[in-house]
Amino acid sequence: MMNKLAKIVLNSAVGVSLLSAGVMNAGNPDRSGSSGGSQLLINPWARSSGWGGSNQANAHGLEAMFLNVAGMAFTKKTEVVFSRTNWLSGSNININAFGFSQHVGETGVLGLGIVALDGGDIDITTVDQPEGTDGQYSPLFLNIGLSYAKAFSDNIYGGATVKIISEQISNVAARGICLDAGIQYHTGKYDQFHLGISLKNVGPKMVYKGDGMSFEANIASGTQSNGTVSGYTATFEQRSANFELPSCLNMGASYDFLLGVNDSVKAKEVDHRISVAANYTSNSFTYDQYSLGVEYGFRKYFMVRAGYTYEKGQLKNDDRRTAFTGPSAGITLQLPFGSEKNKSFALDYSYRFTNPYAGVHSIGARINL
Repeated sequence: MMNKLAKIVLNSAVGVSLLSAGVMNAGNPDRSGSSGGSQLLINPWARSSGWGGSNQANAHGLEAMFLNVAGMAFTKKTEVVFSRTNWLSGSNININAFGFSQHVGETGVLGLGIVALDGGDIDITTVDQPEGTDGQYSPLFLNIGLSYAKAFSDNIYGGATVKIISEQISNVAARGICLDAGIQYHTGKYDQFHLGISLKNVGPKMVYKGDGMSFEANIASGTQSNGTVSGYTATFEQRSANFELPSCLNMGASYDFLLGVNDSVKAKEVDHRISVAANYTSNSFTYDQYSLGVEYGFRKYFMVRAGYTYEKGQLKNDDRRTAFTGPSAGITLQLPFGSEKNKSFALDYSYRFTNPYAGVHSIGARINL
């Protein structure tokens, strides 16, 4: 039986999602490229990215901060995760992500996630030196998220994230803030059926500011009797246009097929598990996306997964508006430890196929205490 608070949370999430679906101009390709903060759409974590974004309904632990923060409520005690991504191999872009989550109170979990995208060294060019100067600059994109998730009942989990966003080079920067919210519903004898809905990247517009927006110009003040023009030099500041954040709405479901369940030990203590997942993403500034994924798990030691994400025009090179061709895959090796084997250390890896470039590689390590 759901308590009153859980009902309020569920009704509020559904209401917000329905409202958002009507106002976000979902799947509008004409707005593609007009938003900023596109790094907010990048999954930096090595485990969940192998699903191709399909597992937001059953995402558990700290990595759920990106997909559906409600899943962070499944953190048993303490979880620490680090991940490094070689983004679009050959582009010189790397992403480092660090996260920490801690169980607090009876059913709550606090989480901190830091994602830094390094754009590499780029030659500085000017109007007078279009081939480049002797200097270089390095773009840096930084997202810091503070999350809270909670179990409202045995079946309903909810959470929210506040994210601080920073995009900068040496003399220009843009900073902002946005919110994520999500809810998950789990049911079945072993909680093997999952539903999830999440709303991401909702916040005010951002704008670039800094010394790089200013320039010097000569101002003529008059003509002398001898025909010469007098004047002075002044500094002017250009106005940068505001830009919106890439809001999106996710709705998904998943089901776990459990083989060899050992009821005498603990619920969901299984020899073999096959999980299938599907997700629909309604994007504000690009085509909508449809994702499918599957994962096989052998006890707590080994997991392998694959996913496929589709959007309109993706199957033809001339029509595709993304570097991603659809498939993704990943693997996890996990070592339980402790007297009751309820702690673990894991290594995760994922690969996302792209064209051009040589794909996206992510590798991560996690400790569950």
